[in-house]
Parts: sequence; structure tokens; C-alpha cells
Amino acid sequence: MNSHGKTIAIIPARGGSKAILRKNLTVLGDKPLLAWPIELAKSIVEIDKIVVSSDDDEIIRVANKFGAETPFKRPAYLSLDNVPTLPVLQHAVTFLLENEEYPVENVILLYPTTPFLKRERVLSGIELLRSGYSSVVGVRIVRGLLWKKDDEQKRYQRFYPRERINRQLFSHLYEEAGNIYLTKTKVLLEQNKLIDEKNCSFIEIEPEEILDIDSQKDLEIARKSIERFK
Repeated sequence: MNSHGKTIAIIPARGGSKAILRKNLTVLGDKPLLAWPIELAKSIVEIDKIVVSSDDDEIIRVANKFGAETPFKRPAYLSLDNVPTLPVLQHAVTFLLENEEYPVENVILLYPTTPFLKRERVLSGIELLRSGYSSVVGVRIVRGLLWKKDDEQKRYQRFYPRERINRQLFSHLYEEAGNIYLTKTKVLLEQNKLIDEKNCSFIEIEPEEILDIDSQKDLEIARKSIERFK
């Protein structure tokens, strides 16, 4: 992409959901979940465009109401339960490039189901992406001794580190937080990946930002958190 490439936020929000009916439109605080990432993106001047990718007419109307653009309706084949995020992003970016000739260079993936992500994290990710990294991933640091279950032997095994040593002697591991990804358009379209593992960086996400609303219990926790903040 050229030096005039744009930075866009893409928010995937299909209509189907199982554990929580119409989850992306479920109210948290005083607004639907969909509004949370839209308002977050609107607060960041470095983001040139906010696009919601949805197959649902009501979600599209709500997205427009809160200030996001919906230049297309997501095709049905990209709205099934088992469709990964990558082709959804590729469809959105390709549409903007080909139909609107919009020079997308940087893509920020945000989710309605992780409403507590902070503005500072997004800004840090944008700065890293512009500094030369091809991808940036939100992570949480895993501190401690890790074990895994061996189903064949029906027992648990130490996973990391292999030998028991003092905490200060081993490196921490990093787990994807799953609430923010930033990447270059060329990674999505030319490498056919969400993340360029050879040229990526991390932003550490705080524990309170990681809640992913996937069940009624998660929603209750989120609502209690809202009341506590008030």
C-alpha cells in the first residue's frame, strides 16, 4: 500500500447466536454490545473508517445509528457458525478496495463481545503497526507453572517448564486475549493470514479488559462490573 493508506476498524457482528439470543444487540449498560467497539473506535482519530460486517438488517441499522458504516451486507456463506474471522475480514477489505477504491492499509479487528477493551490498547497497537510491524496482537501474560492433560495416558503432565524451577528463572508465556488484532492488508490478502508471525508484536491486555461475553453468566458478570464502576 502507498503512504496514503488508511487505517480502518472492522467489527464482525452476525445476527446468529446460540447462548444469548441476538447477542450483539443485547444491552449492556445503556447501549447494545455492538455500540461499545463502535464508540471506542470513534474516540480514536487515527482510525479513518469504522465498518461493521453483518448479515442482519437490524444490526446494520443499529451500527449506522451509532456511527459505523455498513457498505455491504455480509453474504450468507460467511455468516455460518463455523466460518473463521479471516475470510470475513478479507471480504470487507476486498470490497472497500475494489468497490470504493478505498486505500486500506491497516486493519483493526474489534469485537462487540469484549466491551471493556481500553482506548490505550488500541492506540498502542496502532503505534506498533505504524512503527514497522506487520501485525499486533493483544495478549495476556501467563505467569506460573503450566500443566496439560494427556488423554491417551489419562493423566496430567507438566507442560512448561519441563523441570520444576523457581519462578524467576523461566520466561513467561503469552496467550492471545482474543479481543483485538491489528494487521496490514497485505498480510490478509497476500499471506492469507490474520497474523504475520514473523513480524508481529504484542500489547499486554489487563485482566478486566479480557471478559468475552459468550453466555448469560458472562453477561451477568459484565453487568455487575458496570454497576461497580458506577
